[in-house]
Amino acid sequence: MKDHRTQARLVERRFALKGALSLGTVALLGGCDVGDLSTHEGIDRVLWTMLRFDDRVQAWLFNRRRLAATFPASEITRPARFNAFYPEYQVQTVDPATWRLEIGGLVADRRPLSLADFRGMRQESQITRHICIEGWSYIGQWSGVPLADVLKRIGADSRARYVGFKCFDDYWTSIDMPSALQPQTILTLDFDGAPLDPPFGAPLRLRVPTKLGFKSPKYLSALTVTNQDPGGYWEKQGYNWFSGS
Repeated sequence: MKDHRTQARLVERRFALKGALSLGTVALLGGCDVGDLSTHEGIDRVLWTMLRFDDRVQAWLFNRRRLAATFPASEITRPARFNAFYPEYQVQTVDPATWRLEIGGLVADRRPLSLADFRGMRQESQITRHICIEGWSYIGQWSGVPLADVLKRIGADSRARYVGFKCFDDYWTSIDMPSALQPQTILTLDFDGAPLDPPFGAPLRLRVPTKLGFKSPKYLSALTVTNQDPGGYWEKQGYNWFSGS
């Protein structure tokens, strides 16, 4: 209960900050043509302007050298909680032997990567907290390849703004390049000491402990480095795109 109260206070502070920033955005809109606030279209324009402003502030505050908190193995939550935009019985699977991660965008090497390729790269392990925007969280152990190493291997342009991800369950999202290069951002192969199983993203998922859970997509099928905002499934519906610390 003490842990949950602490998390609740953190969430409350984040919403308070977000609210203050949003009010600041409204105050700055006086000279902007956002439409008639008495219409749905005008209100939507204001809300999207607030979200974009919040994203810019969060990106400005982000420091990729600042690490998310880590925990001892004794604090791992078991069982971990499944979450997706569909129920667990609809989880899809692929043959890990034939699965490949497609590579595209501003990279030098577009050859797809297999699980064997990822297993042959440097591995990192972390015990961090997964925080869902719905208000719950759990502590888990993830192991895999630092995304920064993968981007270096494929010759990604580190000056690009975004890294986008597509998944074979029709989910998609994207992150900013500084977050992609943050040392705790990994492409996960193992969860809780064993290879990922289907509910938790097999055969490969992204893990970004400095962001909310919906920014750590499961069931990866493609990675793209780009300067064009790829958006995301939930972001398209009004979630903050940056959603990080």
